[in-house]
Order: sequence, then C-alpha cells, then structure tokens
Amino acid sequence: MTIAVDETLREATVAVLAEHGWSGVTLERVAEKVGRSRVTLWRQGLTVELLLNSLLDALAEDYRDTLWPILAGSGTGREGLVKTLEALFDVIDRHLPLILSSDLVFHQEQARNGPVSFIDPFERFLREGEQDGSLHPHGRISDVAEVLMVSAIFTYVHMRGRHHWSKARVRRLTLDLTLRGVLNF
Repeated sequence: MTIAVDETLREATVAVLAEHGWSGVTLERVAEKVGRSRVTLWRQGLTVELLLNSLLDALAEDYRDTLWPILAGSGTGREGLVKTLEALFDVIDRHLPLILSSDLVFHQEQARNGPVSFIDPFERFLREGEQDGSLHPHGRISDVAEVLMVSAIFTYVHMRGRHHWSKARVRRLTLDLTLRGVLNF
C-alpha cells in the first residue's frame, strides 16, 4: 500500500526541518504544524521517514526529469554545462523552501539511495568540454564538478532565499562566476 503525502504535510515537514534539522523532525511536530494530532497521522500510516523521503523523492525525480532532455541532447560540453546549471536553478526554484531548510538535502538523498547522479551531468559535460576544447577544467574532473555544483547550488540558494534576488539577477551572476573557473584564463 502506497501512502500519499500531500502538499500540506510536505510544507509542514519542511517547516519543522528548517526549525529543528533532520534529527529534529518528529511526527508530533509535523502534526502540530498542520493542526492535527500525531495519532491521526500515525493512523494514516505516516512516519517521519515517509515524510522526509517524500521530500527527497520529489527533489530527485524533478532533477532527473529536468536533466533528461539535456543529457539526451547534443552540443558542446560548455553548452551542456550551461544548460545543466540553468536546469539546476529551475529545480532549486521549485524546491527552494526544502533546500533552504538544510544544507544536507543532497547528502540525505545520497545517503538514502547510494551514489546519486546529481553530480554526473557536471562530470559528463566537463569531460566533453575538455575533449572538444570548449571548457578547461583545472584539476581532476570529479573534483572540479563537485566544487562547481556546490558553488552554484549554495550561491544560488543563498542569494534567492536569503537576499531575495530575482531569478534573472542571481542566474546571470552565478553562471558567470561558476563558468569562469572552467574557461581559459
């Protein structure tokens, strides 16, 4: 039996996560946020694990679905990397409250499902860009990909969520900043 987690419960879980961190999410706290009793949620078959996993599943599925057309497309490594960053920003905007609630979101998903492919598109396009001459990663591809992705995520999330910059402003500056590290200099 699959138990559905509705948007109200997801939002409440994100709010509790923001206040108390991953280990502080309890069924009682989520129930309080939605104005229900813990027992009511428990009787519906809800657990903390189910609530948190529903958030992580939605993020991972959105990322996979958003990146698929880019991975199936063609172009230079640089073009693929730019499209990957833009797609990442789209995903972040759709999940901004969750990602703002904890800097461990991507790590939690990886811990849950083993090696997650969040980094794979970055590695692929850096490698392709190095081969076609459109990018010049200065270091081991896996290291550069990780630093580039983390730099892009945390810069974008912080400026959108804490400084309330417009999408256009933070995208332009974050793209410029992150791409400079893999271009000729």
